[in-house]
Amino acid sequence: MSAATATRRAAVPKMNRKRVIGVLVVVAIIIGMGLDTTAVPIGSTGSQANKFDPAKYGKAKFPAIQKAVQNRAVPAKQLASALAGDKSAAVDKYALAKGTFPVMAVKFSGVVGKGQLGTFHVKVDGVPDSLTIRVQTGPAITGVVLRDSDPNIQFGDFVNQIQYQNAAAGINNAMKKKVLSGLDRDHLKGKTIRVVGAFQLINPDNWMVTPVQISVQQ
Repeated sequence: MSAATATRRAAVPKMNRKRVIGVLVVVAIIIGMGLDTTAVPIGSTGSQANKFDPAKYGKAKFPAIQKAVQNRAVPAKQLASALAGDKSAAVDKYALAKGTFPVMAVKFSGVVGKGQLGTFHVKVDGVPDSLTIRVQTGPAITGVVLRDSDPNIQFGDFVNQIQYQNAAAGINNAMKKKVLSGLDRDHLKGKTIRVVGAFQLINPDNWMVTPVQISVQQ
């Protein structure tokens, strides 16, 4: 083997190493660019997404939602009877917002029973024994029923699904501050409470009520 041939073979690994290093540098740059990039839906701008404030939104929207639920709330006994008799007609007559899971407004007084994680069963006179009524009292309020009770709030008002969910959380938090902040949930069991609230009609025999007004009567 000549000296020239040996030199060429020795140079090949050096060239391969340079190429590998170059590829790694390019990959690192691409990854860095990806980490520094924010995905923005078509038709919106990054500044639009960043401007949304769930707390401010919830504070602005909750008073109207609260008033609507209070004005449209149906006594639990009456609503349960209507749903049992003709669900479609009851939804047409009483629903705050229709759709796959209509939002119903209800009011009742009842005795607080067992609870878990701030959600309590309430025994309400005049409703069937087969009907379970539960009330959320916090500290965590789940669901989107308050947001969905207002048919004027639409997904298209927001830049993406995350912002839409944050809007619901903002409304729930506004409700907590105004309605639940002084509630002694650790000593509710056995007491009578009066509730005005809303629930999504998923199961006619199981209502998960998010309150817009709640008071302890004894």
